[in-house]
Amino acid sequence: MAEVEALVADGVVEVTLLGQNVNSYGAEFRDKGAFAKLLRAVGNVEGIERVRFTSPHPASFSDDVIDAMAETPTVMPQLHMPLQSGSDTILKSMRRSYRTSRFMRILDSVREKIPHAAITTDIIVGFPGETEEDFLGTMDIVRRARFSQAFTFQYSIRPGTPAATMDDQVPKHIVQERFERLTALQDEISWEENRAQIGREVEVLVTTRPHDDSPRLTGRSADNRLVHVGIPEGASMPRPGDFVTATVTDAKPFFLLADSGFGVRSSRAGDAYDRAQADSCGAPAPGQTSGGSTNLGMPTIRMRS
Repeated sequence: MAEVEALVADGVVEVTLLGQNVNSYGAEFRDKGAFAKLLRAVGNVEGIERVRFTSPHPASFSDDVIDAMAETPTVMPQLHMPLQSGSDTILKSMRRSYRTSRFMRILDSVREKIPHAAITTDIIVGFPGETEEDFLGTMDIVRRARFSQAFTFQYSIRPGTPAATMDDQVPKHIVQERFERLTALQDEISWEENRAQIGREVEVLVTTRPHDDSPRLTGRSADNRLVHVGIPEGASMPRPGDFVTATVTDAKPFFLLADSGFGVRSSRAGDAYDRAQADSCGAPAPGQTSGGSTNLGMPTIRMRS
């Protein structure tokens, strides 16, 4: 909590709780509900506006975490839940301690309590022993789960891992062919899910100003979709770290477009951007006097005593 409070003091408005199995937090001190409590606590830190976490493990994902997501306004309606494979046989070979039925129950529970949640995943294609039937199981889960996005990977041998010496290594050309079928399906679903956002008003945390390659602002919506926002002629320019509210006017498989104008909400993160820009060139930020040390624009965290 001290780290989060220090980040807030430095102007941060969004934090991501990161761990290889983030929802197992608390296991070392035997508190199964610790991660849900942590989500609520971080979400209630004054100044924090967005909280995310990644990556949870399906085997230890509990209802109290879903409740914390649904009941804490600053915890964003977005979940990254690694599937890896839609075949129970392959999940067992991977030594994953869950099965597809549990995975889908979690998704159903999340959507019941957070209807507009965007769910993303990781999938590996071509793990040793994967048959066409196993792969079709993955395709079936993808159709049913309707992920907003999937990070798909082709299995490749890593020396020293148990999988490297397994029998039934899948030939490269088969892995490639399955990978292409999977990505084509997921791209179609992602586009359908994004088109469903057209007409919706979204609040976007600005991350990038227009530049030579893009005439739009870029940022992330609450559900972590990438949004490019058009700038009306004569409009004031939001700063990275500010929030803009805009209506989605078009959609592509990997991003949304909002070209209908926008409203701006300045934030402490935008103020921090101004300070960083001023520090990087030795000039005072708006409202500040000159003097003090000059850095190279790198973020700093002022730890409280």
